[in-house]
Amino acid sequence: MIDEQFKREVDAFVDEVWEDVVADIDRLVRHESVEDLDAAEPGRPWGPASNGALVEAERMAERLGLQVTDVDGYLGFGDVPGASGPDRHLATIAHTDIVPVGLGWSFPPLEVTRKDGYLIGRGVQDDKGPFVLSLYAAHFFARRAAAGHELPYTLRCIIGNNEETGMGDVPYYLERYPEPLFCFSPDADFPLICGEKGLYRGEFTSDAVAGEKIVELDGGTVPNAVAGQATALVRADAAALPAAERVAVEDAGTGLARVTATGVGGHASLPEGTVNAIGVLARYLLAQGLAGKGERPFLELVVTLTEDAYGEASGIASADDKFGRLTCVAGTVRTEGGRFVQSVDARFPTSTTGEAITARLSELAASHGCSYACRSNEEPFYISPDSPEIEALLSTYAEYTGAEARAFTIGGGTYARHFARACAFGPNDPTEERPAWAGMEHGPDEAISEASLRQALKIYIVSIARLMELEL
Repeated sequence: MIDEQFKREVDAFVDEVWEDVVADIDRLVRHESVEDLDAAEPGRPWGPASNGALVEAERMAERLGLQVTDVDGYLGFGDVPGASGPDRHLATIAHTDIVPVGLGWSFPPLEVTRKDGYLIGRGVQDDKGPFVLSLYAAHFFARRAAAGHELPYTLRCIIGNNEETGMGDVPYYLERYPEPLFCFSPDADFPLICGEKGLYRGEFTSDAVAGEKIVELDGGTVPNAVAGQATALVRADAAALPAAERVAVEDAGTGLARVTATGVGGHASLPEGTVNAIGVLARYLLAQGLAGKGERPFLELVVTLTEDAYGEASGIASADDKFGRLTCVAGTVRTEGGRFVQSVDARFPTSTTGEAITARLSELAASHGCSYACRSNEEPFYISPDSPEIEALLSTYAEYTGAEARAFTIGGGTYARHFARACAFGPNDPTEERPAWAGMEHGPDEAISEASLRQALKIYIVSIARLMELEL
């Protein structure tokens, strides 16, 4: 029974271990654990840097009293054994890999800096800080088990190591171990994410060979983001090309000009307010006659794809009552093998399918002198917010914060989508007022407040205790 005495015990535990928590976050942040497949080898499938963080995390889990298993370097887990045995377990899953550090940092990215109640460093929010919280939540129960309070279910902390670049670690795990009875991932926002749109990516490739008037197209950084910049190397006199909004032109040598379009970038799942630089560039090239006969249909296709970010112009628009509208962005354009290649990233609700999207975009490609290929397709994930597990987590969040506890859905993707019964649960509070210097996840000066992490650790411990009381 979760009573006031139990919660006082949780409060005392968090006070006792907090400096150790921060020190362990720092230990992980010091690993530049970015995937490097060129250096992959048996036992290190994501490269040595990622594996270094995984090994550090496994040692940490063992020190905190968990029974640790390494799964061939793909990922690992630590158990607090329960009366159910290892096959019937509740789980958390967080990850120790990171996105590249990038530029623009004012603080050392690969160590934890404390400033004005915040922790700063790559991974403090996504997801090394939250991962360490999951370990210490398990440590709380490991200490209680050692004192004679056996858990009804085994508690498993899964240590992911490939979340940022494809989540190839979880399928490897699920081929070898049974699904958790329920699992939550501390790699998101509070209150709780109960659903994620389908994830879809594809590519258009022009039939026409580059070079008639357009020598090269290059735009965007990754397929799952709205392009902030795009360039074209064209056969033209730069001095004869007019200025235009969001477009700059410079001489690129004899008979060549470089046209650069600037947009407003953003994540593919949240395109509201963005301006796609690839679309800006395509419209300028068409308006100035900077496309040959074979190149024009491809640019017209790009204009269609960037007309809106909801698939309306391209004919794939869809919406439902759980997820709202489909989103679709043209993320990158490249010149590969002498042809133009345009990527698309769609996040789709339950009212359509990846197969339907492929069929329509294939028709669109054929009408614009292109071929089309679907590159990935993952169905939407949803768990009812009325399920007892979700209600247990939400009630605990509301109890500790006094805030409204309502589950929501997103267009992004978390580890939760790989499990039958799962959700993403904090620890970030999107309503928190942050100082101007505190960066967000994936950006420079990534930061999260210590107060929010301390509160999240309490929420996680009490939530796990309540999950343990359920008949699963």
